[in-house]
This record gives sequence, C-alpha cells and structure tokens, in this order.
Amino acid sequence: MLLATPAALKERVIAAAREAGASAVAIAAAEDDGQARAHFVASVGRGDFATWPYDDAYAERAASPAALLPNAKSLVCIAIPYATEAPKERAPLTGRVSNYAWATDYHRYARDVLRKVAAILDEAATPPATRTGEIVTRIICDTAPLAERAFAERAGLGWIGKHTNLIAPGLGSYVFLGEIVTTLELPPDSPSKKTCGTCRRCVDVCPTRALRGDYTIDATRCIADLTQRTDAIPRELRPLIGDWVWGCDLCQQICPPTRRAKPRVDSAFAPVEARDAYPDLSSLLRLRSGEFKRRFRRTSMGWRGAAVLRRNAAVALGNSLDRAAVPALEASLAEEPSELVRGHVAWALGRIGSPRARASLVKRSKVEASLSVREEIEAALGLRQPSG
Repeated sequence: MLLATPAALKERVIAAAREAGASAVAIAAAEDDGQARAHFVASVGRGDFATWPYDDAYAERAASPAALLPNAKSLVCIAIPYATEAPKERAPLTGRVSNYAWATDYHRYARDVLRKVAAILDEAATPPATRTGEIVTRIICDTAPLAERAFAERAGLGWIGKHTNLIAPGLGSYVFLGEIVTTLELPPDSPSKKTCGTCRRCVDVCPTRALRGDYTIDATRCIADLTQRTDAIPRELRPLIGDWVWGCDLCQQICPPTRRAKPRVDSAFAPVEARDAYPDLSSLLRLRSGEFKRRFRRTSMGWRGAAVLRRNAAVALGNSLDRAAVPALEASLAEEPSELVRGHVAWALGRIGSPRARASLVKRSKVEASLSVREEIEAALGLRQPSG
C-alpha cells in the first residue's frame, strides 16, 4: 500500500528530481530488456569490450533490473546535463580532457540527486521503508550492471545515437545518467521512437573508426577507452589519439542535437581553471602520486592513477610533432620508473624524430633493462618492424 497513488507519486518524484538538479526524468517498467541483452551479448561476442571485464553473464544481469532489486517494478531514469564552455585561451603543448572530466567527479553529484529522489520513494511505502529497513529502492550510478542507455531510451528520456551515447531532446548527448530501481509501481513513460536517420557525422569524424554507423562501437578502438586502459596503447592507434589525454568528445562535438544544445556556463561541472580542460603535457609527464592525488582525486580521472596520465601525456607530446617537447621526453626516458610509460615516451621521441630525439633513444638503448622498452626504442628507431 502507498501513501499516494502511483500517478501522484510519479509527479512528486519528477518534481523532486528536477529540484535536485536533473533536467530530464522518465519512468520505465523494470522488466527484462531482451533486445538490450541480445545487443550486449553480440557486442561481447565481437570483442567490442575486450579491454573491459564484460561477458555474457554481465549482459544477462545488465538487462534485468530484478537482478539488482528483487520484485522491482519501476525504473526512474534521470539525465543531468554537463556541457560547459572551454576556456578561451590555450597554451602550446597542452592536452585535451573530455568535457565530463573537467571538474568534480560526476558520480558524487548524480548520487546526491538520486538520494533525494529515493528518499521520496522510501517514505512513500507503507509503512515507510525508512522505519522498517525494507529495501524498496536501489540507486545506480555506473555502480552496478545495468544497460542504462537502453532503459533510458525505453523510458523516453532520449534515443541512443550512432555514437552509442544517449541523446536527450534539448540537451544533446552531454548528459550524465542515473537510475533508481524501485519495488513501487510508477506509471511508465512511452519509449523514444527517434533515430539518427541518415546522419553519420559522428561515424565519419572518429579518427580510429571505432563507430560502425549501425549504433555499435568497437570500444577497443575508441579514444575515450584507449586513454583509460592500463596496458600499452596499440602502436597503430597512438597517432590517431591526437592530443587527448583523457576521454574524447569528437563524436559528440559534431552531433547536431548536441551542437544545438547550449552549454551550461554556470554548471557545477565547469573547469575551475584552464589547466582542467587543457593540462600542460610536460607537467603531466612529471606527475607523481602525491600531486596526482591532490589534483585529480576528486575528478573522474582519479581512479586510474598517475602512470596512465603520464603515458597519455607522452603520446600527446609525440603527436604534437613539436621539437620543443623533446627535452621533457628525454628527461622522462631517463627518469621514468614505469616501463609502460617509458615505452610510450620512446615511441613519442621516435614520432618526433629530430636528431636530438633519435640521439636520446640511441643513448637509452645502451642502458635500458626492460625488454618491452627496448622493443619500443628499436621500433622508434626503425630497427624493428612495428607489431602494433
């Protein structure tokens, strides 16, 4: 029994979500999504997520809200826009960070919004779940297996674009998603019927050809994923990463509905200073654990560690083709403790290819103890056939 009718409760939920910071709210029935499951299983079978711990079992759980909360009846889906304007000025030899990672980790913000909405649902139970300890809600914010884009589309929050992100009408694809699974029944909204039609701008702009144009993505080639993986970035893909040091926004920047949406210049997700959006690459290359924690711990880049950012900075410096980057790379090749990073530094020096860059590679080759780094040096000097 509820203290309010399902329709009245839905109105309260929507109002609470909007007041808390969500710009769009929609409800889906918490039923298994066989189409999402089949889509996910096919992606896993193709190897699209080979660098992530996804398998058929994960796909099975992600398509079933009841696996997250027994007796689930409804799914509250919210969208929080995060697009903000980049700083006007950009210094030389700086990298690019994806818009979503410029400021405080969005998970904190989204969870706060979801908690306020969940409190409404918890109090709506009879007797209130806050008194009995009964679990009638579960908050999901990239924290459990759930095909959130598929359910958001089913709820009518938007449609999944060919770049595989959800496009919310009026907001575009620069949106954070969050969900509340609940055992309370709320009237569901109608699914979105929109598609991208013949538009394929996102597909054509992707440097690595990660997007196929059929609403699927090979994540192993996606720049956003390449900059987050913890192993070596395949050599043939490094030149295509450009100056991105975390994430990539190219497919969203060119998306027509996203371009029409106005940035939220006063958003909590705006960069505090220019270096949040355009970090100095030489400084990133010297980044160590202490400074990393102080600077990035509260951001969306704080979960992978300093070595990943140093590796990405090395690739971006190499792609600059700027000889002014050689001294920083040269010092890193001699002092960098991580074999992974040293290998990418060697590649960067080889990509720039100036006499000083090549001389530093030859010098290091005489003392380098790591087999993998020696292989990178040899490949950078053209002494070894590139193997990817």
